Amino acid sequence: MDAHDMDDPFADLALEKAIHLRWTLRDIKAHRLTLSPVAEDDLSLLAERGLVELTDGVPTLTDAGQDAIG
Repeated sequence: MDAHDMDDPFADLALEKAIHLRWTLRDIKAHRLTLSPVAEDDLSLLAERGLVELTDGVPTLTDAGQDAIG
């Protein structure tokens, strides 16, 4: 794993999927989940990578998640 891979949690994914997941993180941050619900497989992938955590069933960004879209 090179330095770029460590900085980009989506480096191993296809470009379209990486873009989709970054927008999903932005939707979570902006609390747009009613308008743009998060798919369970996306939520699982983001949680596995340490980018989101569930608080009372609601996804919230971790520091790593903030960094991924920052």
